[in-house]
Amino acid sequence: MPIPVRRTRRARLSCRTLVAAATVALLTALVSPTGAQAKAPAGESRPVHSYADAIRESVWVDTGLDGDGDGRTDRVAVDIVRPRETAAAGRKIPVIMDASPYYACCGRGNEGQRKTYDAAGNPVRFPLFYDNYFVPRGYAFVAVDLAGTSRSDGCDDVGGRSDVRSAKAVVDWLNGRARGYTSRTGSDRARATSWTTGKVGMIGKSWDGTVANGVAATGVEGLETIVPIGAISSWYDYFHSQGAPLYDANPSWLSDYVNSPEARTRCGAVQDRITAATPYSGDWTRAWSERNHVPDAGKVKASVFVVHGQQDLNVRANHFGQWWDALAAHGVERKIWLSQTGHVDPFDFRRADWVRTLHRWFDHYLLGYDNGIDREPMADIERAPDRWTTDRVWPPRATGRTTLRPGPGGVAGAGTLGRTPAAPGTTETFTDDPSLGESDWAARIDTRTPAKAGFVTRPLTRDLRLSGSSKVTVTATPTTTSAHLTAVLVDLGPDTIRDYAAAGEGITTLAERSCWGASTVGDSACFKETKARTADVDFTIVSRGWADLGTWADPDRGRPLAPGTAYTMTLKLAATDHVVPAGHRLALIVGGTDKDLLDPPSTRPTLTLDLARTAAELPLVGGAEAFGRATAGTVDARLAPTGEALTGVGHPRSGHPIPEDAR
Repeated sequence: MPIPVRRTRRARLSCRTLVAAATVALLTALVSPTGAQAKAPAGESRPVHSYADAIRESVWVDTGLDGDGDGRTDRVAVDIVRPRETAAAGRKIPVIMDASPYYACCGRGNEGQRKTYDAAGNPVRFPLFYDNYFVPRGYAFVAVDLAGTSRSDGCDDVGGRSDVRSAKAVVDWLNGRARGYTSRTGSDRARATSWTTGKVGMIGKSWDGTVANGVAATGVEGLETIVPIGAISSWYDYFHSQGAPLYDANPSWLSDYVNSPEARTRCGAVQDRITAATPYSGDWTRAWSERNHVPDAGKVKASVFVVHGQQDLNVRANHFGQWWDALAAHGVERKIWLSQTGHVDPFDFRRADWVRTLHRWFDHYLLGYDNGIDREPMADIERAPDRWTTDRVWPPRATGRTTLRPGPGGVAGAGTLGRTPAAPGTTETFTDDPSLGESDWAARIDTRTPAKAGFVTRPLTRDLRLSGSSKVTVTATPTTTSAHLTAVLVDLGPDTIRDYAAAGEGITTLAERSCWGASTVGDSACFKETKARTADVDFTIVSRGWADLGTWADPDRGRPLAPGTAYTMTLKLAATDHVVPAGHRLALIVGGTDKDLLDPPSTRPTLTLDLARTAAELPLVGGAEAFGRATAGTVDARLAPTGEALTGVGHPRSGHPIPEDAR
């Protein structure tokens, strides 16, 4: 197996090789500080190590769990690539780690890369650029197969204890607290403490980033930073929204999707338990609590660099919003990038800046460089395709919760939105139509349509910025025993945006390649370039929220409604940072089933909104005063809306999203 090979190679080093290794080690010591140094130097790590000669090995780490019930504890496969020179010099290095269920079933990145192995089972290719770029700079890269996937034992449990323990056990092993072996079934031990400092940075997109969130929420020692990209913070909120089902509300199929072929034969009972513990009804269960990392944000000791697409309809923006707010409440050191894309890795929408920033981030938190990245602006936000702004703090300190209220308009179903409450008894009515959704509603905001109630500000005379999470409280009377609600904020006005609803979710993949690090015959550092895919639109969906009205009294459990009875509940809308320009209008739309995003209820209700008891609470930069200024005065004629017929970006249902994201 691979680990003894490392010792054999070291014993055969020639004098010339030893001198060269010592020289490289000395040079590296000048740019790569150790924990023993009193003051971290400025600068950055340099590519002074050979990627071609790097040590590539596999270790199986004991998780302490027996998820598949075979009578022995599960071992997860850990593929490692690390500089040979640091090993020869006896110098310890930190670890960048991506724990994923996708390495065999689906691949990672825009090109669907999978791990590959030689005839002896030694790793040859590691997906993505992390190994090519960072190993020459004095890092180890570790790719972990979650339990049940690829070469690991056990069964994947879709965000539960097995997922988190799979990755946490590896962090523990890297710090000498868990057992690793040179084979899947053998007894020969493998130890990491001879070559690593134990400092770990976890990174990954989607499910991978979700695991990073979960491991950080355990407070494990040695995990210094995480970089969750488009990651889930609560699995309940991936499959449901306040009791309403999103997509397929049974997560067990995901376990079957990512499990290895042999795991599928032994994990049927686990999948049955997952199905029973996560009911389609949307009721909260212990299984959802186990898969909810937000309440454990206070345990997080690692710094957190969040990346998310504001138009991500796979892992929706409420995931980063609630996680960010919880981290902020506990003073966790953090940074954020918010793009206009859907479910896209920053390597594919802002490549050069991403690699540069990630390099500095890991240098600071894993190597200890005082490069100032922790003192730079907290947030980078994409305002238009490839045009970014920064904020020292996010949301900005001037952000204030501001209540806006719907009112009747000149056309039924198309009312006003402002600061003045509607008179008691004022109502609007709509009927759930599952064949329509947010884009259909927004396109006919100024006309009478039976499937929505829309409320619009006057054209703005100044820009108005929303930054953070919104809430919409409604009082609704249904005609049937079940009802789902959707609340949507819309920027009404022409713009050019990333086409997040098209294939690529805001990017186009090109034939040309760029290279980021060193390559070998089996592992290229060159990846296809991308460019922004844009669309000219007349409105932009800013934020969304969904709920089952049956959870009005108990958010953990739905109940049948009494037709003719008024119910009040608050819908939580996804976090956003969006500027509504002068000349545009801001709209609030309340409807029923949001086509392609929300499953319909069992009945087709008509709902009557009590406008006097309905309101939106929005995070406006500058608060109520900013709204007052933006809606006062006369709008410049050049900024006036062009008409009532609006077009926008739709969102064809992408099917079950995480497996598609794996590419």
